Amino acid sequence: MTKRSNIMNEIRTGFLVSIIALPLCLGISMASGFPAAAGIVTAIIGGIVASRLGGSPLTIKGPAAGLIVIVVAGVMELGGGSASIGYSRMLAAIVVAAMFQIGFGALRLGRFSALIPPSVVHGMLAGIGVIIFAKQIHVLLGAAPMAKSPLALIMEIPHSIANLNPAVAGIGFLALAVLVGFNYLPVRISGKVPPQLVALAIAIPVGLLVDFSHAHQLVIAGGHVQVGPEYLVRMPASIIGSLARPDWSALVNLSTWKYVLLLALIGSAESLLTVQAVDALDPKKRKSDVDADLIAVGIGNFLAGICGGLPMISEIVRSCANIDNGAQTSWSNFFHGIFLAAALFLIPGLLNSIPLTVLAGMLLVTAYRLASPKEFAKVFRIGSDQFAIFVVTMALTVGVDLLVGVVAGVVLKMLLHIVRGLRLRDFFKSEIQESIDGNKLTINVRGSAVFSNYLAIQKCIELAPVLITSILIDFSGSIFVDHTTLERLQGFKCSNGLCSIELVGLDNLRGVSSHELATRRV
Repeated sequence: MTKRSNIMNEIRTGFLVSIIALPLCLGISMASGFPAAAGIVTAIIGGIVASRLGGSPLTIKGPAAGLIVIVVAGVMELGGGSASIGYSRMLAAIVVAAMFQIGFGALRLGRFSALIPPSVVHGMLAGIGVIIFAKQIHVLLGAAPMAKSPLALIMEIPHSIANLNPAVAGIGFLALAVLVGFNYLPVRISGKVPPQLVALAIAIPVGLLVDFSHAHQLVIAGGHVQVGPEYLVRMPASIIGSLARPDWSALVNLSTWKYVLLLALIGSAESLLTVQAVDALDPKKRKSDVDADLIAVGIGNFLAGICGGLPMISEIVRSCANIDNGAQTSWSNFFHGIFLAAALFLIPGLLNSIPLTVLAGMLLVTAYRLASPKEFAKVFRIGSDQFAIFVVTMALTVGVDLLVGVVAGVVLKMLLHIVRGLRLRDFFKSEIQESIDGNKLTINVRGSAVFSNYLAIQKCIELAPVLITSILIDFSGSIFVDHTTLERLQGFKCSNGLCSIELVGLDNLRGVSSHELATRRV
């Protein structure tokens, strides 16, 4: 491509991604207890600022459904029942968490994200998916639940179904049908037209026809149904005025620091895992600088918190759409931010005509992806141990707290390893020997290779001399190799474009299942 065609391609891709991002940002904002504009502000900062700081060329920075649970819990707890107070106090937590993220990147701690067991991460995401579903199904139905906790909201679903608003639910299910139905269309159609755009193109005119902007009653099937502006996105006349500033007094409250740590650790982990996933999808097989990307996200979050926005991460859904639409560089992210800024300030009236039930439908699709039955089946095939870790993490994330779920998942993984004969010292000690023969590097791993000492193997791969074209990792002398190590190395094999990586010696170990990534031991 010529330079001109390159930039036109990035502009086109940025525009298409912004169409997908716009309604998602609105939905995530309102589900998080923030003003509708907050998510768009974050995506604008992520596109225009964070994209220019380097790190990962193809990831889209912006608000993510995975952080809804943390943010809305912070707004409720820190505000003591007041959404506006909780909002400004949560902004202070976002800014401080951002400073931690910048520090993580500066100290080159990004690689430590690889220590979080994949089954814990997937269990956490599935739990988040269940929580999003529990909250958004009521919005889709046009019902107002009394419950607050996820489990209570799930229990109240039958009541909301029995008392749904037909006008609101009808538009929601119509949008949901469009979003789901696009998966069954030919790629030549579904790949060119964002389903979110089609859902909005159908739902907005229907909403105008029903006249949601004025409170009145409709007669449907012989019954009276109330509709009004409470079922629409609410963008204030002064967008800037609707965004609060951080309340620094919140930092004297110990509860605030819980959310600082959650945003810093979980947000960083989610972002870095997305970067790894996107690297595997990159047609050019480029390897991102995870520490530089973490600094970019941290700076973006610092600005977002100061400006009243949501926390951002490198977001997987929009990043995949970015690649699918032909993005080549980080400029697509930049132009996606430009288009969102134009939409926020030039067409606020159009945004006010978006029914909330449509945004709920989009979030329900995201929730399904996070907690898909396919995800359960995939983890189960790897082994009963991984399935147990997955389920426990998910259940405690939904029933108790996200941080409790993650810690419980990691502890359970350690206990399962101990039951299978791994000694405590083996969790942190690794015996690795390297040898070079021409362009081939052989890494002999003895003892244990588990999630807590995996970085020693990764370091050997990353520091391999530039002339190396082939890496052989030999587990013949190992007594224990866990699922985390095998999955991380599998990811390296898929994303590494500089040399081939081969694993040998695993046949000497017995797997807990027949899956190639199952935990193995003597």
